[in-house]
Amino acid sequence: MDRLFTSRLADYQSEHPLSCFNSNKNCEDADTHRHIDSYNNNLSQFLLPSRRDKSRQCNSFMDDEDFSFKQFLPFKEMFNSNQTGKGTTGPNQFSSTRATSSRSSEVPDPSLFSELNPSFPEEFGPAGSRCINGRWASNLLLECARAIVQNEKSRTQHLLWMLNELSSPYGDCEQKLASYFLQAFFCKITDTGPRCYTTLCSAADKTYSFDSTRKMILKFQESSPWTTFGHVAANGAILEAFEGEMKLHIVDLSNTFCTQWPTLLEALATRSDDTPHLRLTTVVTSKEATAIKVMKEIGQRMEKFARLMGVPFEFSVIHQHHLHKLNVSALKIRPDEALAINCIHSLQRVSKNGRDSILSTFYSMNPKIVTVVEDEVDLTHEDFGSCFSECLRFFSLFFDSLEESFSRTSNERLMLERTSARSMVNILACDDSEVYERREKGAQWAWRLKEAGFIHAAFSDDVVDDVRALLKRYKEGWGHCSNSDGLFLTWKEQCAIWASAWKPCL
Repeated sequence: MDRLFTSRLADYQSEHPLSCFNSNKNCEDADTHRHIDSYNNNLSQFLLPSRRDKSRQCNSFMDDEDFSFKQFLPFKEMFNSNQTGKGTTGPNQFSSTRATSSRSSEVPDPSLFSELNPSFPEEFGPAGSRCINGRWASNLLLECARAIVQNEKSRTQHLLWMLNELSSPYGDCEQKLASYFLQAFFCKITDTGPRCYTTLCSAADKTYSFDSTRKMILKFQESSPWTTFGHVAANGAILEAFEGEMKLHIVDLSNTFCTQWPTLLEALATRSDDTPHLRLTTVVTSKEATAIKVMKEIGQRMEKFARLMGVPFEFSVIHQHHLHKLNVSALKIRPDEALAINCIHSLQRVSKNGRDSILSTFYSMNPKIVTVVEDEVDLTHEDFGSCFSECLRFFSLFFDSLEESFSRTSNERLMLERTSARSMVNILACDDSEVYERREKGAQWAWRLKEAGFIHAAFSDDVVDDVRALLKRYKEGWGHCSNSDGLFLTWKEQCAIWASAWKPCL
């Protein structure tokens, strides 16, 4: 969790020593304190305990093993520091339920629920009737979301208390889900989502390391088809659309550090006819100046690889703050080039009001092909309950896939999970349209694309065979299915990613 989040609690506890969320942690960041004065009034109405005699038995939202006060350190250093600090659980903490627990996805002891809150409903009684298949976190989180929607402050307080005691960012899948959604709930009930999200993004930028990020991406692609599925499907559609063309231009709106393109360059090098000239333009949306520098470094590596493959290659980077305001003139589109527009998990970053606009811009560019890969999740619900249910379903699926792909506390997995944690805050606790993340399912994007003047270009049997061969490289549980709008990556028979290709109507 973030340092700001913990500091808000620390401030509150210093002013309210009888608070249930008692902690002996001290905030050392003066800048953080300047941001949190306005939060204390909101905290008091949600976090005051109903039983003061239990107040000194509870710890803060953050456990000693979290990144709370180490947010601006490199990931590796944070992880190593954490390891050396194990076993320092304080006397006020329920250490048996924290990160040191060796249990894996077990239903917590029902007696713990009774001890934490004797008035908690019987639905979480000794039989554990609501904890189906060990999914205790999902059930607790759903109950907490319901209490928030119904404005039951006392019940919300108790549920947050229990989530705090049972969660850990270093535990099993259920503990991790509880830990990260807990932060999103806290931001929701205190109306601090936008500020918290901005702080989390700023902290992530300050800890950013190209080497660690590259390692994470490559390890993720090696362990899971979550991103490579879209790469293979999109590359197959682009190569087929470019067949016979000698001057090619790809506008890449993705943020995967060009890991998609080496296989495409290799395929172009082995084409049966003459090797075409490829121009790749990458659009960077990050506000950090280092992002441009990193992409230029990647471009140099791409150019070296293209020379090795014998493919004439040209690389350029443009900076665009908002994709829906894409500056087409900066792309320097040439009429004698076949154009492809590649969107890998990028359209979800476009504001809801700007999505039709960016698709209309694509159509005006007259591309040969537009490839779109997005998460298969609908987060367009206006009411909090429905939005949370879909958010929980999707991130439960994602975290479960990570459980099968990484060790529990690997640096790469922690980076991926913390990225998801920022998204949870954005989705559930931010109302600012400029940063509000509203992901849409494939059917919704398909409708938008058709309205913008595109027709679906079905993946050929060869592309589907390539996807099938890719999935065989990974652990059992991954699969694919398709419908009239595209191809889906599935994990344990649940759709996770949607990939599609589109052509403008003539």
